[in-house]
Amino acid sequence: MTMNSLSQSDAGQTLPKLGILAGSGPLPRKLVELCHQTGRPVFVMAFDGHTDQETVEGVDHAWSRLGAAGTVIKTLKANAVQEMVMIGPIKRPSVKELRPDWRAMQVLARAGMKSLGDDTLLRGVIDTLEEEGFLFRGVDDFLQDLLMPSGPLGEFGIDDPETVSDVRRGVEVARALGAVDVGQSVVVQDGLVLAVEGIEGTDALILRSRELKREGRGAVLVKLKKPEQDRRADLPTVGLTTLANAVASGFRGIALEAGGSLLVDREQVVRKANEAGVFVCGIHPSDFMEEQETEQ
Repeated sequence: MTMNSLSQSDAGQTLPKLGILAGSGPLPRKLVELCHQTGRPVFVMAFDGHTDQETVEGVDHAWSRLGAAGTVIKTLKANAVQEMVMIGPIKRPSVKELRPDWRAMQVLARAGMKSLGDDTLLRGVIDTLEEEGFLFRGVDDFLQDLLMPSGPLGEFGIDDPETVSDVRRGVEVARALGAVDVGQSVVVQDGLVLAVEGIEGTDALILRSRELKREGRGAVLVKLKKPEQDRRADLPTVGLTTLANAVASGFRGIALEAGGSLLVDREQVVRKANEAGVFVCGIHPSDFMEEQETEQ
């Protein structure tokens, strides 16, 4: 696991305490492990119904419901947190499920109530925390080795005209979705858009598209960060579960934005992809955009 540049340059000095706003999955635990390895003090803010129990084992932490923003801020300050990072997926709640307190209502009002759970809301959360004196950091400031590199990672790549055409179509639609702050993922087969990501997330999207696939060559998953997305929140992420769902659904491969997405458990993903005969490839969206769009 790659150490972040701040830890390397400040070796031997007291590092600022990092507060982790933890969603589900393995990423929060990887960051906790990194903090322990580099001697950085860490505090985990866990959320009921979202954070995995194993994430908080052996680390200073507190639990809160998602809508209790005032309590969260007080807790972070009481535990001397200086820097913040948001990591791991959190299921998008309705306003009724959120039960926002007064501080959370301010964040919602700032972002616009209709923006609940999307990038606009996440930017509102970041802005609010920075106004409270916390320095907000991106996941890739720490877990640099998770950033998706450019090109194919295994034995298979985007190396035929039909696949290139499907990826190009996926990029076109994903960018349009991202421009209106909807989703990050698109499933394309033979030029047909089988499904686009909404509130359900990428893995549910793949399972839904399984029922819509055509005969012949498998579909392609294209996953990009939104054009105006703040890199400090919700970078597109793929891991073993997403790959397993894609393989089980007969997909041809997965195209992720190089330098703008995260790949978890890379060695295992590459091995499984090679075994299944599918590609996992880092792409630059501009390489797949029509000439007239790139000239604008």
